[in-house]
This record gives sequence, C-alpha cells and structure tokens, in this order.
Amino acid sequence: MKSGFIALLTFVPMLAMAQLKELDKNVASIKDSVISWRRYLHQHPELSNREYKTGAYIAARLKALGLEVHTGVGKTGVVALLKGGRPGPVVALRADMDALPVYERVELPFKSVDSAEYLGQQVPVMHACGHDSHVAILLGTASVLASMKKDIPGTVKFIFQPAEEGAPGDEEGGAPLMIKEGVMDNPKVDAIFGLHINSQTPIGTVKYKSGAEMASSDWFVVKVKGKQSHGSQPWNGIDPVVVAAQIIQGFQTIVSRQAELTKAPVVITVGKIHSGVRSNIIPEELVMEGTIRTLDSKMQEQVHEKMKLTATKIAEASGAAAEISIDTKTKVTYNDPALVKQMLPSIEAAIGGDNVKEAEWTTGAEDFSFYGDKAPAFFFFLGGLPAGKDPAKAAPHHTPDFYIDDSRLDAGVKIFCQLVFDYGKKR
Repeated sequence: MKSGFIALLTFVPMLAMAQLKELDKNVASIKDSVISWRRYLHQHPELSNREYKTGAYIAARLKALGLEVHTGVGKTGVVALLKGGRPGPVVALRADMDALPVYERVELPFKSVDSAEYLGQQVPVMHACGHDSHVAILLGTASVLASMKKDIPGTVKFIFQPAEEGAPGDEEGGAPLMIKEGVMDNPKVDAIFGLHINSQTPIGTVKYKSGAEMASSDWFVVKVKGKQSHGSQPWNGIDPVVVAAQIIQGFQTIVSRQAELTKAPVVITVGKIHSGVRSNIIPEELVMEGTIRTLDSKMQEQVHEKMKLTATKIAEASGAAAEISIDTKTKVTYNDPALVKQMLPSIEAAIGGDNVKEAEWTTGAEDFSFYGDKAPAFFFFLGGLPAGKDPAKAAPHHTPDFYIDDSRLDAGVKIFCQLVFDYGKKR
C-alpha cells in the first residue's frame, strides 16, 4: 500500500507536467494563426448587430474543429460547445465581435478602409477597441482545447458576442439579448471569464481588479421646453439654452457636492446639445444627451434620482419644463472576489506572476457585466502596448490612432486554456 501510494504521488505531478508541456506546445503552434485571424478581422470590420460575415468566419472555423456550433444567437452571435473527456463544470469564455464607426488613421498593411450605414449615414468602420483581437484569441483557445479534448474536465462554452458597443437605434443586442436567448443555460454555466485588450497596458501583461472593476454606463436625454422669442427680447420668452446651462452646472454639483466620492467615483458628461435654427431666435426647445458612470449600484440609483430632481426643479424655477429619461446600457462590471482569489494563480502560472498586476477601477464600461448576474464572473485586461512605449503616449480606445501590438495574443490563449483546466480541477 505504501509503495503504491508513493507511486501515485509521483505519477500525478508527472501527468500534470506532461499536460502543461502539451498545452505550451499547442499554444505555440497556433500563435501565427491567431495573429493572421486578427489581422483579417481587422481589415474586415462590421458594426454592432451587423457582424454577418464575422459570424460566418467564426462559425466555419469552429465547425472545422468538430464543435457543436449555434449561429444567429443574439442576432449575429455564435456559440460553440466543447464537451471534455472528463467530468466537470461548465466554463464559459466570451469574446465580443463588433467594430466602431471610426476612421482608421494608422497606416497598416491590414488597415480597414471599409464603410457601412449607421443610423442613416455612411460611416467609416474600424476595430478601434480591439474586439478583433478578442475573437482571434478565443478562436485560438477553441483550437487548442479541441486538440486536448480528452483531458478537459467538463464542458467549455465559447461565446462570440455581437453589439458590445451597443445596438443601433432601438434594436436589442449585446450581452442582454444573448442572455435572454439562453446563452448562460443549456447547459448552465458555472463560471464565465472574459478579457479585453488594452492599448495602454504593456504587452504580455495582465491587469485585474477584484470586486467592482468597470463602471456602469447610463445614457440620458434631457428635453427642455421654454418659450420662443426674438433674440433681442428675451423677456418675452423662456430661454431653454440658459436653463440647460444651469442644469448642466447642477449635474456637476451632484458629482462634486452630493456624491460620496470616497466610496466610489461618479462621472456625468453631457456630450451632445441641439437647439435652435438661427442666431437671433430664442428657441422653444432644447435636447441634450450624455452619459453617467458609477462604480456602485446604490450610487447609480441615487444619481439617477438626483439628476431627475435637479433637471425638473431648475427648469421650473425659470418657468420652463424639463423631461429626463435614463437608459442603463451596462451594469457595474463586478469580478466575483472568491473566483478571483481561486483563479488568479492560474493566470500567474500562464504568463508569470511578475506580469500580473492589480489595477484601479476604471470608468470605462462593458456589457460583460450582465453575465455576472447568471454566474460568478472574472474579467481582466491583456496588454497590447508595444514594448518600450510610453503608456501616456499611446492612443486610447475608440480613436482613429488606436493601435495594439498583436505579437503576444498567444498570452490570452494560454490564460484562457489554463483557466479552463484549473477551474475544472479545482471544482
């Protein structure tokens, strides 16, 4: 018994080491393909809820791996299942697919020159947020895991999601629609992981935060109705432009004087104002639009109430009327602390502990947040900043000069694979 027990102890680590070597070999073998896929997708971007060719491209490669593939999920999304050779949990991995109405200014051999219709206008289209990288990483992950199917504990669900940037107009889309259509069920997901490439994080490194990591995103519209008058006789009218200016100032005092900023940050931004047709006419109406970012769900509710009160009362004080509507686009992206603690060693094992750093929260937003309502979730950032480049000089996301170094996308593949194997074993 004793000698058999000793043999078992020595055999298990050897088996794990052999599996690790196989994983490293398979990730290395797929690296060039991952880069090639990313560059093809970068050159052929598609807007939210219009990712038809992107979805077909993904589905074809997943079917070639022998996976169970479902298309048209959440309009254009693709979901694939890989059933491992060992019993275990259901782990979901998610990548978003959509591009943005942005003109690409970076000169690359695979630069996008595509355009498309967006809200009635013809616009340039660019992967200005790195979703092409996410798709390529997840395709690489599927390829590696399919080749190691017999060793996988449980089931892997690959989620390729459209419209993370927001569905156009009044359309449904993104994570909420995929969840509505059952992506987190059949089979029920036990844990979900996601990543986002970051242009200002050094290549080959990961940043994460336990708990609240990314802000909720609300879009608001304020309509102010006054009374039209000649521009030379403001006393005969009620100027909605002046009222709107006061409302904007009032919104900023919510941030600076009413929000408990030691608890979590709050941002209120008015990004669009439309009113009037001539410089010498006081208009009757004004419409302004903007965004709210919070990192605490209770504060999110409080800010909504305070904004409604501020807008309506300031308007009343001037004899005008104001209506405000608020549409929640995403919730706070919350990383389950227990899951982070459990799986952080796996990320460190994949790329080295020195390359994994805890970060501060960010006021950027992600609809990955909705998946956290259905299962414990862990979302992290993968570096795409070229080695030696100053992060402060790197172009931010959603801009024409956005650029990432794609030579280490294999780090994302290795991390995803490590998470699948280790989560299954720990469960």
